[in-house]
Amino acid sequence: MESPPSSFSTFRSYLRALAQTPSRFAHRAPSVSSSHEELSWVKSRSGSNMHKSLRWYDLIGLGIGGMVGAGVFVTTGRASRLYAGPAILISYAIAGLCALLSAFCYTEFAVHMPVAGGAFSYLRITFGEFAAFLTGANLIMEYVMSNAAVARGFTSYLSVAIGIPTAKWRFTAAALPKGFN
Repeated sequence: MESPPSSFSTFRSYLRALAQTPSRFAHRAPSVSSSHEELSWVKSRSGSNMHKSLRWYDLIGLGIGGMVGAGVFVTTGRASRLYAGPAILISYAIAGLCALLSAFCYTEFAVHMPVAGGAFSYLRITFGEFAAFLTGANLIMEYVMSNAAVARGFTSYLSVAIGIPTAKWRFTAAALPKGFN
């Protein structure tokens, strides 16, 4: 079976897909697929078996990178010292509890559907396409914000390592107000 051409293959196909968006949205937003339907569809797309591709040193590198991420301790430590004070301990406890509950949810999802997937797949099965879309957009915003924090922290590390002040590396946008430029 030949797959349909991508919406981004030509400018004309993009405009056609853009014109079809309201009707496609009205049809797909309230729809909810069953877990059996989703499981068979995902398995057929991902192949018959999933294979391990990470080796032990890949996993160790991922673990260390997750624990010592550049922006995590630099920006939150500075913000807690300057603005939050002792309440930061309560914030970290709440965040840890939320992460634990999220891990329980993903574990249950992985037990019921042993295929590649994440929050988008789970919400598409449970609540439909629109809730999954909102969650996907939220995840992208979360990744952008966290990457900005990591980049900020890494810039501080790098500037200290090579001896160039961070102010020399900044780009400013004159059209934005001071503090946001």
